Amino acid sequence: MNDDNTTRTALQARRERLVLDHFADETRQDFDAVLGTFPHPHYELVPSGEVHDGIAEVRQYYIDTRRAFPDQRHEIIKLRHADDSVVVEFWLLGTHKGPLKGLPPTGNSFRCRMNAFFIFEGDRLVCERVYFDTLTMLRQLLAGVPAGHVGALVGGLLGQPAAARAPETASA
Repeated sequence: MNDDNTTRTALQARRERLVLDHFADETRQDFDAVLGTFPHPHYELVPSGEVHDGIAEVRQYYIDTRRAFPDQRHEIIKLRHADDSVVVEFWLLGTHKGPLKGLPPTGNSFRCRMNAFFIFEGDRLVCERVYFDTLTMLRQLLAGVPAGHVGALVGGLLGQPAAARAPETASA
């Protein structure tokens, strides 16, 4: 995956292979294989503040996101090595065909540029930490949704109960 002239160490090569397998297994939805890339699965989604820790939580995260986006896939842009991690810049793509945290399926597709830090201790993957712009994704998912419904839908995504959201005003 490296397209420059740098020489990878054996450790970097092992880490890179694990990360590439992890991505491929996610796209194939072979979640047992993905979970097997960690001694203890741990995901952090920085924009939402979500942390999924352990096999059960990470597996549920996979189930929920693939229910919402059954065709979710990646296009890797660049893979870089750091002292304790492999950093992957990629496009995440999918079509919203199932519920997502209170947001009913819109049928819209999205393409969002992301960065994932695969944090290692030696050659053991201990964390996947993902950064992305939520607004980029929401703008694509909510395209065509009537403006009057957007606030409630976004509030649901943010985990705000309906009673806590500002009431909609009725037009006379």
